[in-house]
Amino acid sequence: MATILESEDVRVEFGPLVAVRDISFSLDGGDLLGLVGPNGAGKTTLLRVLAGLHAPTSGQARILGKPVLGEHEVVRHHVGFAPDAPPAYEELTIEHFLRFIGRAYELDRNLAEERIDFWLEQLWLTDKRSSLIKELSRGMRQRVTLARTFLPQPHVILLDEPLSGLDPAGRIELRRILGMLRNQGCAMILSSHILADLEDVATHIAIIAEGSVVRWDRSEDLHHDDEDRHRYRVTTLDGFDKHEKIFGAIDGVSNLKTIATTCEFEYAAGDDQAVALLRKLIEQNVPVVSFVIVRQSLEEVYLRAGVKQVD
Repeated sequence: MATILESEDVRVEFGPLVAVRDISFSLDGGDLLGLVGPNGAGKTTLLRVLAGLHAPTSGQARILGKPVLGEHEVVRHHVGFAPDAPPAYEELTIEHFLRFIGRAYELDRNLAEERIDFWLEQLWLTDKRSSLIKELSRGMRQRVTLARTFLPQPHVILLDEPLSGLDPAGRIELRRILGMLRNQGCAMILSSHILADLEDVATHIAIIAEGSVVRWDRSEDLHHDDEDRHRYRVTTLDGFDKHEKIFGAIDGVSNLKTIATTCEFEYAAGDDQAVALLRKLIEQNVPVVSFVIVRQSLEEVYLRAGVKQVD
C-alpha cells in the first residue's frame, strides 16, 4: 500500500528540554505502529505533532504526501486523534455528542446517523446512547472517545493510551476493531503501556526514550535477538536425561538448558531447519510431546533495550 503518514526529522524543544529528537519514519496503509516507552519519553508530544496540534521546532509531518501544517483540510478530514484524557461536552448525551462531531466533519446527516449506529454497536454503547457523558464511567468515556475518533473514517488514526480505561473484554474488542481498520488500509499509531495488547495488533514496534527511537522493528523480527538462530523448547514424554546425549550430538545445538522433561537450546532459524531438527529427533526415537520456537515477549524486548524510567 502507499505511504500515508510520514515523520521527517521531527524535533520538538521546550526551552532546553528536547522532547522529540529528530524522529523519522513512514507508515503505509495497513501499518500499525506500537509506540512504547516510559512516562515523559516524548510519545504524546510526537502524536500531537503528527495530528497537527503542535508545531515542531524543526522537521515536518506529512499525511498523504502533504505537510500537516498549512493543510488544515487534510488534517481535519484524514486524521483521527484520541488523547489520553479526551475532552467532551459532559451535558450532552452520547448520540448528541457524536452528531455534533458528524456536523463538525461536515458529514451528510443520514451518513452520520448510519456511522453513529455502527460505532455504538461496535463499541458496546448502543444501550447507553441516551446517557449523559458526565454520568459515564471512565471506561465508557474511553469508548465514546474511540467512537468519536473513528466516526469520520480517517486515513490516519493516532491513539494515546486507549487501552488503559478498558476492561479485558473491551481491550479484546478494540484489538478486533483495530485489525478491521488495518484491513481497510488505515495507518495507525497506538501508544500504550499494556505491551501484551500491542503484540497482538502491531505490525511495527518503536521503543522511544528521552525523545529518541532506540529500537524500531517489524513485529515478527522483534522477538529474536539473533536473526540466524532461534531458541527452541522441546518437551519429552519420559524425562530429558535419557536423551541428553542425542541433543548434544546434533550439529548446531548450543546453550542447552534442561528442567525435568523440558529442554531449551539455540539452533538455526528458519522453517526448513526446524523441520529437519524435529525429523532428527523422531528418527532417534525421542518421544517429543511438544516442539516450539520460543519468542521473546515484547516486555522482555523492552527490558532488554535498557530504557530508563523518567524521574
